[in-house]
Amino acid sequence: MHPVTVGVEGGRVDIVNIFSAENVEGRIDVGRVVGSTATLMFIYDIAPGERQCPYHFEFEEEWLLVVQGTLVLRAPDGEHTVERGDVVCFQAGPAGAHQLINRSASPARTLMFSSSRAPAVSVYPDSDKIGVWPGDGENDLVFRRGSAVPWSDGEEGLD
Repeated sequence: MHPVTVGVEGGRVDIVNIFSAENVEGRIDVGRVVGSTATLMFIYDIAPGERQCPYHFEFEEEWLLVVQGTLVLRAPDGEHTVERGDVVCFQAGPAGAHQLINRSASPARTLMFSSSRAPAVSVYPDSDKIGVWPGDGENDLVFRRGSAVPWSDGEEGLD
């Protein structure tokens, strides 16, 4: 990041270089760093033999840009090879399910982005889990579908 001063009021703009930004926490929250409230954007580094995340879908459209390397994209219609410069749009819902796998001998870097919505929900079909992300961190939950209870569970006077 390189802080730069711009504008009449001398506002500060933070810049993230997607090629050289150092990833020390597993992902870089680009949207937060540059101050976005409307767009989620993350840089992920995927080592050889690793996966970016479980196979999943969300209820917001999500985009992928391959910044470096070659990956296998698992999608509902099978596996596809994606490489540096490729852009993919994942539809909202099950049709946009995806997973990125690095089967190469070199590291890969991706930029994933979508609109910023809270709460957000992710569905993990392989493990039959659901993630709920209300946006406050404190109430983020991931659970197996079989552990769900009716909304009236534990509520007095409701059947």
